[in-house]
Amino acid sequence: MTYHLAGDSTVAPMKAGEEPMAGWGECLDEFVSEEVRNHAFGGATTESFLASGAWDALLTDVVPGDTVVIQFGHNDQKQPESLASRGGYTDRLHRMVSEVRARGARPVLCTSCERRWFDGDRVTPTHGDYPNAVRDLAAADGVDLIDLTAFTTWLYEDLGDEASARLLSHYAPGETAAWPDGLIDDTHFRVEGARRIARFVAQCLRAIERRDGDQPAKGSTFTA
Repeated sequence: MTYHLAGDSTVAPMKAGEEPMAGWGECLDEFVSEEVRNHAFGGATTESFLASGAWDALLTDVVPGDTVVIQFGHNDQKQPESLASRGGYTDRLHRMVSEVRARGARPVLCTSCERRWFDGDRVTPTHGDYPNAVRDLAAADGVDLIDLTAFTTWLYEDLGDEASARLLSHYAPGETAAWPDGLIDDTHFRVEGARRIARFVAQCLRAIERRDGDQPAKGSTFTA
């Protein structure tokens, strides 16, 4: 069995020279024994992932019994006319789910990782209706859902503002070659944060597999 990952920069492998910035998909193979094939790339939307050929490339290697983990939304929300939460965005997610199932594989949907934007001791939601649209699609289509919006919100609030910043790409001047003047980025993980998310995703995937064995997913939701 192989895990295939479709998503944006919060899932994608780190780029050479941008260490230690990493998507959680970079670290998933640390917590699972199965092969991981990460097709995610920075800036991806559901539309660009399809149009670029990345989706077709992913499907080429999918065989019965595999799992395809799908997480988009960060960039789709920037194109509300063509990729509305209850329109083009979920239409394309529904297509991906259907095509995975047609190959005898298991689709797993993820809501977007929340941005680490604190207002006092609470994290401000930044994705509008997009997480709810994925939740509703998962329920309607009977697809397993890993609710990374809920999990990362809980994680950041549990750690608090100062400690949670260590999971994101906050770099001091001179700390990294890619950003010699420093960086404060509350969307993209540093490798420590990517590992924390990957560990949770791996735990959810194991729970799905223990429940279903070799049977198709029945549509459970996994959250904090």
